Amino acid sequence: MKRKNRFHIASPEEITAGRVTDVYFQRAQQILQQKNIDKRVRLEVTMKKRFPEGWDWGVLCGLEEVLTLVQGLPVDLWALPEGTIVHVHEPVVLIEASYQKFSVYETAVLGLLCQASGIATKAARCVQAAQGRPIYSYGVRRVHPAIAPMVERAAYIGGCAGVSSVIGAELLGIEPFGTIPHALILILEDSTTASLMFDEVIEKSVQRVVLIDTFGDEKFEALENAELLKGNIDAVRLDTPSSRRGDMLEIAREVRWELDTHGYEKIKIFISGGIDEDVIPHLNEVADAYGIGTAISNARVCDFAMDIVEVEQSDGHWEPTAKRGTRSGAKQLCFCDECGHREVYRWGREPRDCPRCLTQWEPRLKKYLEAGKLIRSLPSAEEIRAAVLEQLPKHT
Repeated sequence: MKRKNRFHIASPEEITAGRVTDVYFQRAQQILQQKNIDKRVRLEVTMKKRFPEGWDWGVLCGLEEVLTLVQGLPVDLWALPEGTIVHVHEPVVLIEASYQKFSVYETAVLGLLCQASGIATKAARCVQAAQGRPIYSYGVRRVHPAIAPMVERAAYIGGCAGVSSVIGAELLGIEPFGTIPHALILILEDSTTASLMFDEVIEKSVQRVVLIDTFGDEKFEALENAELLKGNIDAVRLDTPSSRRGDMLEIAREVRWELDTHGYEKIKIFISGGIDEDVIPHLNEVADAYGIGTAISNARVCDFAMDIVEVEQSDGHWEPTAKRGTRSGAKQLCFCDECGHREVYRWGREPRDCPRCLTQWEPRLKKYLEAGKLIRSLPSAEEIRAAVLEQLPKHT
C-alpha cells in the first residue's frame, strides 16, 4: 500500500491500529481468528538478562505512551509507576488480554518502553555523576525529528534540568534552554558582537551563556565577553572541538582562574561537547553545569521482553505457563522504602510486611487500565522527574 506520508515515520493512526508490528504477530492473529481460538493471557514485561553497558538498574519510562496505545482495547493493565528504578528480573508491566486481539501491539509496547527507558536511565546516570550540577539535554539533532519530543521527555524524567528543543520544552511545559550557536558567531565574525546582540535582542528572562571557543583562546574570550558585558553573564560555555580539546579540565581550570582573578567569580562554567557519565566526575572540580547530547539521546535501549506467563483455562482459573528461560506465573514486585529490600513474589501471595525489617509495604504494580479504561490519574513529567531524583541516592 502506498503511503502518503513522505517522512519515513508511522502515523499515530498506524501505531494505534497495530500496523507497527512484527509480521509473525500478525500471522499468529490470523491463525487464531481463522481457527476461532480466543484465549485470555497474562503477559509480563521484564528485564530478563541484563541492562546495557554494565548498568545494574534502569529508570522505567514510556508508560504514558503505552497507556495511550492500549487504552480503549479490552485490556487490563498493571504497571510500576513511571520513573520507578528497576532491576533485572523484576516485573514492570502486567497485561491481561485476549491474545488474539492484543498480539499485534507487543512490538509497539516494547518499543515505547525500551527506548524511552534507555534514554531516561542514561540521563539519570549522568545526573548522578554530576553530583548536583544541572544537566541539560542537547541531543535532538542526533535523532529522527519525529521522536524528538519523546527523547526530551525521557531525558527530563531521567533528571535533566532542561531541554534544548522548542517542541520538547512545549510538551513538558517548561522553557527551552540554549545558548548561542557557533554559526551566529561565524556570521558576525566575532564572539563579543554575538554576545552583545544576544543581550540586546533576547528577553532578559533568558540566561546569558556565552560561547567562548569559536575563534580564540577560551581564557581570553571569556574575559573579553565578561568585560564587554560588564559581568552581565550567567556562564561561559566551553564546547571545544575534540581536534583542539587537549586537556578540557585544565582549560576549564585556567578559565576559572582568570575569571576569579578579574573579579568575575559569579560567572559559571558550562561544559558541553562529547560529555558522558565517565567524563563528568573528572570535570566536576570546575564545571557548574553540562550540556549532553549524543550520550543521552542515543543511549542504548533497555532490552525489556514481553512473555506470556499465564493462560486462562475454560473453568476460569489461570494456569502458570511460560517458555524456557522465563519464570511462569504472574508476579508482583515489593520493595521497602525503609531498608531498601526488594523482592518478587507470585501474584496475590506477597507478604504484608517487609521480611527484613518488618515495615509494612504494599505491592508496587498498580492497576492503570480496567477493560481498557484508565482508572488512575497520571503524574506530570515534573512529578515523575522529582520521584526519580528522590530514588537516585539509594542506587549510587
